[in-house]
Amino acid sequence: MASPINKKTLKHLTELTRIELNTREEEKILKDLQKIVGYFKELQELDTRGVEPMSGGTSLKNVFRDDAEGENSNRGAGRESFPEEQGGFLKIPAVFSAKGGSLPVRQAGASGGE
Repeated sequence: MASPINKKTLKHLTELTRIELNTREEEKILKDLQKIVGYFKELQELDTRGVEPMSGGTSLKNVFRDDAEGENSNRGAGRESFPEEQGGFLKIPAVFSAKGGSLPVRQAGASGGE
């Protein structure tokens, strides 16, 4: 039986993935994909009756906890380092201009508005 991976299939896959291949690369990838499909064919021939399916390969289970605020919350820590606050939020200098793009970088110690 012929391999389901041929030049036509490879061309379709390269178009879907938007990958450009030269002739040498096409030949190598075509051979590699045909080998991979061949390995799957070998696996399909194995008798797996009586083999229990696996679900993760381990009996360990993840331990979850409720995501709740603890007693030692540091909410608000560092707020004194910001010169301005507005509506409960820290106000910082603008990063982008209203016209689009970045604002010029200010020199250290320079003052200026938004």
